[in-house]
Amino acid sequence: MVTAVVGANWGDEGKGKITDMLADEADIVIRFQGGANAGHTIVNNYGKFALHTLPSGVFHSHITNIIGNGVALDIPKVMSEIKSITDRNVPAPKIMISDRAQMVMPYHVLFDQYEEERLGKNSFGSTKSGIAPFYSDKYAKIGFQVSELFDEELLQAKEEELLATLHEYRDMVAPYVGDVSLFLDKAIKEGKKILLEGQLGTLKDPDHGIYPMVTSSSTLAAYGAIGAGIPPYEIKKIVTVSKAYSSAVGAGAFVSEIFGDEADELRRRGGDGGEFGATTGRPR
Repeated sequence: MVTAVVGANWGDEGKGKITDMLADEADIVIRFQGGANAGHTIVNNYGKFALHTLPSGVFHSHITNIIGNGVALDIPKVMSEIKSITDRNVPAPKIMISDRAQMVMPYHVLFDQYEEERLGKNSFGSTKSGIAPFYSDKYAKIGFQVSELFDEELLQAKEEELLATLHEYRDMVAPYVGDVSLFLDKAIKEGKKILLEGQLGTLKDPDHGIYPMVTSSSTLAAYGAIGAGIPPYEIKKIVTVSKAYSSAVGAGAFVSEIFGDEADELRRRGGDGGEFGATTGRPR
């Protein structure tokens, strides 16, 4: 059975905690969209962790953790994240990365930073992780799929400076790459329990959220099938995680906002150690 876990608000609802809890009875956990621009905070017997791209099942030895084709894959960040948890005595997780995932390149990050600076006070509150330029390239059909890393003829057609980066990425990611759609088709037929884990929340969706202060990929459960590589009718259950009060990370328009001492006190009391972005540290 496939269950999708998504946020009902603007992110920061606690999806990582819920996914981690549900993972006790799951076989596979899949991140199906977004990139390393947001964090899922998890507190367990190993300590407190903020996961950015890794699925929230990485603390369970029986789980296969999949980074799906819908994810904005920043390979060095994923490798660093794996090391950050194993350095804290977490057993090496089982990880599989879709060969159809596309890669965040260093120039995506630079484009993101330059654009936010250009917009100034009219910026969209980007985390400057390259996510918007990445998705722009993906839908303009000029991005790089992971599968291309293993086609030397294709790689040789790239610019020399870019080729060195792509070779480096290939060596990093090679042990984890696989045909995720084929793997999941077999798992579904075998009756495995699968969790789809979304990033951010419904109201950050580019179609149904508070546009333009939104993210660049669909945050809805419906997109889980596309971003993971499974048929939509296989999603049998949707778990929406809601927060008792509204919060969002970033700049720009929001439904309401409290300032001053009162806001600081609420931030201090909220969440696991306060209401601050798990990735950026920015106050919510």
